[in-house]
Amino acid sequence: MGFELRNDKKAFKMAFDENGSGNHDFKEDDFKINIPFGQLTAKQWLFDDIKILYSETYLDKPAELDWKGDMELVTMHFNLQGKTSIKQDGMSNSFELNGNQHNLFYGTAAEGKMKFDELRMKSFMVQFTKDSFLTISKDGNESLKQFADKIVSGTPVTFSNSNLNIDLPIQTCINSILSCDYSDGLKRLFLLSKTIELLVLQAESFNNFQNSKSEYIKHDYDKERIVFARDYLVKNIESPPTLIELAKIAGINEYKLKRGFKEMFNQTAFSYLSDLRLDLAKNDLLEGKKQATEIAFELGYCSLQHFSNSFKKKFGITPSQTRR
Repeated sequence: MGFELRNDKKAFKMAFDENGSGNHDFKEDDFKINIPFGQLTAKQWLFDDIKILYSETYLDKPAELDWKGDMELVTMHFNLQGKTSIKQDGMSNSFELNGNQHNLFYGTAAEGKMKFDELRMKSFMVQFTKDSFLTISKDGNESLKQFADKIVSGTPVTFSNSNLNIDLPIQTCINSILSCDYSDGLKRLFLLSKTIELLVLQAESFNNFQNSKSEYIKHDYDKERIVFARDYLVKNIESPPTLIELAKIAGINEYKLKRGFKEMFNQTAFSYLSDLRLDLAKNDLLEGKKQATEIAFELGYCSLQHFSNSFKKKFGITPSQTRR
């Protein structure tokens, strides 16, 4: 599986390694590339004709690159930070993703352009060969089946005409992949299960989008401010601001933040924060490196009892039972 990026000054190549991507072999790599206009760091995992790629790009200035792919791929693209535009020959419109957006698209062996509009980018992708995706998605819902029909016909296509927002279940699934500390066969099995989970979450996100309409978020600026508010909450998880304080920090009025956050992430700001805390706590407990008291303190709970009650309400078991 090959993928090449180039600009007028210098060509460089990022490639799938065909050795280790098929059958039940497993391969993972970390790499850092100095590109003509900045630096790219990435992690990639290859197994069962699937590639998972997480990358962070730091640019000196906005850039536009030519790209070339040498095979048909289905890509689940999660744009965690920054804005990316991709134009492929054969597609009528550019494929654009702003920060905190995702979509699923199929492209054939072709050439196009990739545009980076911001200086810092964070991207998470899962890419399937055509056959592997069709095998995995064959029992999906009607939306996935219609998407698969376009793939069979060889037509480049996006899953959703409008990009979808990355909600907490999707973000949590991505985080679990990035923090996975299994090795060898267990890691391959874990990552395979998570790619299927992401596909299910993406299909469900599309269905939810079809059955809803935007009432409070009308402009890209509002989306950017709400994503900023979400990120600020995450960074200050141990001591979050009030909603009024958060609105001032984000530069948006309290009403629009409250309603818009729920519209974008399918839950209120502090419900999101509570679920995130508990998901992080569960991961820490499963790793077994911290005691429940330490976890509760780090995540901003006022007492161990409060943490234990909240944990049991969400997961149905106590923190101590999670370790067993």
